[in-house]
Amino acid sequence: MSGTAIADVRRFNRTVGRHIGALDERFLGQDRPMGEARLLWEIGPEGSELRELRGRLGLDSGYLSRLVRSLETAGLVATRPAPADGRTREVRLTAAGRDQRELLDRRSDDLANAVLEPLTERQRGELVEAMNRVDRLLTAGAVAIEAVDPGHPDARRCVDAYYDELERRAGLEREAALNVDPDLVVVAYLHGRAIGTGSLKRASGEIKRLWVDPEARGLGVGRRLLDDLEQAAREAGAATVRLDTNRELTEAIAMYRKSGYVEVEPYNDEPFAHHWFEKEL
Repeated sequence: MSGTAIADVRRFNRTVGRHIGALDERFLGQDRPMGEARLLWEIGPEGSELRELRGRLGLDSGYLSRLVRSLETAGLVATRPAPADGRTREVRLTAAGRDQRELLDRRSDDLANAVLEPLTERQRGELVEAMNRVDRLLTAGAVAIEAVDPGHPDARRCVDAYYDELERRAGLEREAALNVDPDLVVVAYLHGRAIGTGSLKRASGEIKRLWVDPEARGLGVGRRLLDDLEQAAREAGAATVRLDTNRELTEAIAMYRKSGYVEVEPYNDEPFAHHWFEKEL
């Protein structure tokens, strides 16, 4: 990474920190720093499990516990065992906490307006467009891909969602799909939540069940999953990889072609497949 790029990122971070008041012990004029204020907002009106909050915010469990205790001492939140699973705990806003969250919302709107108001209409549009792009790229950078056991609950949930989408878009009955017995499964995670999966049969170099959550599409997750599976195939000694797909999955077809895959004759009897692709490694 170039030194100029690193310096640019650091300067951007300082500019944003100054504008949002990240260094102020009384964030947005409240009696707490930014970390506590953000947690209060993230807990939300319906409450949240501490485990889910930790994953979403990327916080160390000890630091999260200290933030929660501080909010509890202030009478803004209360914790209890989660109704669905007594082994986990959830945190909920008290009446005072809900009032503080509403105030935080209003002052956050005021801060956003203060950033935009001095600019011309053209500059506002440029800034908001740039912010959206930065947000998307930072979100893409937060995605982590991990190899998991084929029976892992996150992998199974993603595969179920994959078949649900095929049923919805292509009319596929799940029972009609060929059985797949991959020896490598990868799962993409964003803030602790599984948002995509893909699998590989190393012996045949066949990629199967590549799927990305619709809410995470546009972040390049599918291409990263594909790259990881291709690399695993290389390491297993494969000279080519191949895959099949349904004609309704137009986004996937476009990605495969852009990634160097070429269409070949059918190599299996997959009932829902209309296109078969291959790529030399």
